[in-house]
Amino acid sequence: MTWWSVGVRWDAAAGVPVLGWRGDRGESRERPLLLGERLGFRAVGVRRCVGVARGGRLTGCATGAEVAARVTRAQCEECARLDRARSVAADTLSDDPRPYRVYLAWFGAGMVKVGITRVDRGAARLLEQGAVAFAWLGSGPLMAARRAEEAVRTALGVPDRVPYDRKRAVRAELPGVEARAAQVREAYRAAVGLPGWPESLRRTPECVVVDHGGAFGLVGLAPAAAVVTGLRAGGVVRGTVVAAAGPDLHLADGRGAVVVLDGRLMAGWELVRADGGADDGEVTVPVRDVSAVQGGLF
Repeated sequence: MTWWSVGVRWDAAAGVPVLGWRGDRGESRERPLLLGERLGFRAVGVRRCVGVARGGRLTGCATGAEVAARVTRAQCEECARLDRARSVAADTLSDDPRPYRVYLAWFGAGMVKVGITRVDRGAARLLEQGAVAFAWLGSGPLMAARRAEEAVRTALGVPDRVPYDRKRAVRAELPGVEARAAQVREAYRAAVGLPGWPESLRRTPECVVVDHGGAFGLVGLAPAAAVVTGLRAGGVVRGTVVAAAGPDLHLADGRGAVVVLDGRLMAGWELVRADGGADDGEVTVPVRDVSAVQGGLF
């Protein structure tokens, strides 16, 4: 049987990233990935579309279409279209009766975003985005949450998306836990003080900041030297997981050099074990050097 990677997701209850696979007959399996663990794999064949997620289950692509190695979304055009047809993120789902929460997420100094997520998902969305700290603003029906999100975005000038390159660029240079909590609380006070909130949206009565720095392994994190830009057939990635934030895995070799692998780039590949040799790390896939980015920030 062939097992195809579906990438990295977060188990919100356990607070750990999880590697997932889908078999060629529809079977699925997962395993947690722990900080300090050695990860090693080799990509085989070509990258295939992972299909469409519906109701927590993944339906395989009808054509098994090939997908480019460098894109983070491992879907063909048709499966991506089906996903967008019923998507809160794409604003094509407006009749979901389930309650939603509005949140503020913090990724670094000056990097706060506002967003929404279903109440029953807990903090999973924040872990998936790599939010270093966050706080809830309120909860209620989907459209009320969406209106509050837009009001906060417009009034405070905060985005609803932060590019991953910006998130990665500051992870090794973050202020301490209390300093980032103070920045979240400041944004919270400004947000909940805005007039015109939807009446059906219940504001969170006090700011409780949740910090993911420990779960992500960010304490003492070394600056990254490179970022993987895509896998390729026969390419090997090996290293020790020293941090994991959102889909990003920070992998160190025996000499301490760190390479960041976006777990979304793993999805759609058949991955087989690549055992280590004399060296603890090996990367034979395309990477982008980031050691000199932003005047030595990395």
